Amino acid sequence: MLRPNIGTLNALIRITLGFTLLSWGTATLVRRSLKSIPMLSVIIGSMKVAEGITRFCPVVFLYEERQEDHYEDEEDFSPMNPS
Repeated sequence: MLRPNIGTLNALIRITLGFTLLSWGTATLVRRSLKSIPMLSVIIGSMKVAEGITRFCPVVFLYEERQEDHYEDEEDFSPMNPS
């Protein structure tokens, strides 16, 4: 089970901006043929809405995992005093 890794305010901001991108991209795609920028905004917007609802961000998860690995490596390292 994935634990939430973003706060409530962050989730609300992601939902708001995600719906904004999603609605703009959808409205643009209705008027024109398939263009890359509106399609990309629909994909990113829907991803942000999903992240806000679940309160889980995969990028934050990967960043935190990398930080934990970095600190574990430092514990094993004993610096030598050059003097």
